[in-house]
Amino acid sequence: MTQDGQFSAEASPFAAAERVSATLGSLTDALLGARASRHPAAALTVLRAGAHPAADALFHLPLAPNGPVHTAVDRLGTVVTAGTARPGTGAALAPLAGGALLARYGAADPVRGAAAGSTGAPTAGDLGLPVTGEPADPKLRPAFAAPLAALADGRQTRQPVELPTGSGAEVRLVVPPGFHALTSPDGPPGVSARTVRTGPVDGIPAGAGIAPATAAAAAGLTAHLAETAEELFSGAGPAERRDFALIAAALADTVTASGTVYAGLGAFHLDGRPTDATLVVSLARHPLPITGLATELATVRRHAEVWTVLLPAGPAAVLVEARSVPVPGPLAADGTRRWAVTSVVEAFVPLPDGVSVLCVQLTTAQPQDWELYTDVFAELLKSVQFGWDGVPATPVAAVPGAVPTAVPAPAEPAAPPAPPVPPAPPVPPVPEEHAAPVRVPSADFNPFAPVADPTPARPILVPDDAAGPPAPPKGTPVTVPPPDFDPFGILGAPAAEPAAQEAPEPPKGTPVTVPPPDFDPFGILGAPAAEPLPAPAAQPAAAPATDPFGTVTAADLPADPFGTTLPAPRAAAVPPPPSTPPAVPATAGPAKGTPVMVPPPDFNPFAPQPEDTPAPPPAAAPEHDPFG
Repeated sequence: MTQDGQFSAEASPFAAAERVSATLGSLTDALLGARASRHPAAALTVLRAGAHPAADALFHLPLAPNGPVHTAVDRLGTVVTAGTARPGTGAALAPLAGGALLARYGAADPVRGAAAGSTGAPTAGDLGLPVTGEPADPKLRPAFAAPLAALADGRQTRQPVELPTGSGAEVRLVVPPGFHALTSPDGPPGVSARTVRTGPVDGIPAGAGIAPATAAAAAGLTAHLAETAEELFSGAGPAERRDFALIAAALADTVTASGTVYAGLGAFHLDGRPTDATLVVSLARHPLPITGLATELATVRRHAEVWTVLLPAGPAAVLVEARSVPVPGPLAADGTRRWAVTSVVEAFVPLPDGVSVLCVQLTTAQPQDWELYTDVFAELLKSVQFGWDGVPATPVAAVPGAVPTAVPAPAEPAAPPAPPVPPAPPVPPVPEEHAAPVRVPSADFNPFAPVADPTPARPILVPDDAAGPPAPPKGTPVTVPPPDFDPFGILGAPAAEPAAQEAPEPPKGTPVTVPPPDFDPFGILGAPAAEPLPAPAAQPAAAPATDPFGTVTAADLPADPFGTTLPAPRAAAVPPPPSTPPAVPATAGPAKGTPVMVPPPDFNPFAPQPEDTPAPPPAAAPEHDPFG
């Protein structure tokens, strides 16, 4: 288990397959030296799935359960199939295949990595395998290359192929040529009908109480690993071929128990230098949809970059990160344990049954070839096709775990059961990163409903470091006014003396005087009532002047034949107010404001203003009238 547990079976149902990927990376670093036979890197891209007539109908190929689990198809690549309805028998193959390979190659010298003086086939524990990868420095994380980013574009998706009832969910994909498989094409016992043979099986002792399917599967794995060793070390001696075949056989049960259906190594040369890669295809159970799965990966894999993409088979989550892989000292050429940093791209594709997930991983220790391998990986993901019988799968258990294609039967004594995992606290501290848990509202949450409790919720302070003292709260403290706070009160007034406990609290606010209903806001406050003014004297009317033009006025017109009502004559002019203003009684203290003259209630602003000078005399008639 690593420091953060991201590769542990308790933390991730994909952990077992990720250990297989890390183990293949360790073997690649330790065994694929200068004497390994390598294909040109162009072999990875020379064939594209779209050029083959069967590329769009992989389920038409005769594969498992009546054929092999993976097989090479001319001009297409290696077609891999996996299903949820073929768990296998779970019988162990590593001891049988290891013994058969040892009898084939001989035991003249100890196998590489085994203890000195050992004459039997080594076990995985003797070799220090499997190994567990750990997250590397985030600065070493490879880029999310353009071929991977292009998978996020919108595209047409395929419907799953309809399968007969009882077939469960199946997946098929195409692995490009150049990879050497460490898994048998016939799969583990009970997965393929081709593993059941009649009669004696080469390399497997008869009469040992071995089931025919198990003996046939062990024989098929033995022959396949011997052939792979001949191809991969064609330019080396028998010792390198024997070591590679026996080490791969020791991992057979570990690979099967992890749910891995295909595990391969790629040895290539590019621009005159060697380059390697590993590929692992597995099935696991995970109940979350793709959005929940991507969120979980981004939370747990804090040093990785996670994208949600859309494949022709449906949505998927793609993860890119750097991992440190240990190379055991017995397997290393110099006998010293060391660490190798690998660049990893991993895809998670949910199957249509709702609980199964396809996991595909590609790793390389040559970051300069990252663009090449991500392009190959993107094409591999585009070839994924699903089949389904339409029957929803049974939900997974509460504790996630990898679901293997066969019930594992360990070759070594079983380890004592691990203690039960205690339930996680509601808000666990997250080391090394600044993160805080969030509360997800329920499905029936109404954000517009009134709050039942007006008391504000207390904030949850999450410390940045669980081991150190809690960090001080951020922000500036403020004073919240009481509910009866009067914003229009007099600021700065001295606080009142605290009254006795039994005395009532004085009323708050400033007393004001409310005017009576007949209050006149335009009257003179405090002035005595004015005495009635005397009637004005009648002014003599001015003599009308003679109109030399003979103009007819309204008074000279005859009576209106239509009975039109004329406005009443204007009332007599109101005399001007007295020149002396009324006296206003003095008030205590200096008066504020500017004094103004307030007119009396009967003031008429439209009356003619009196003049101090007498009216001019009427003009005399001219001595000479020009109009005669």
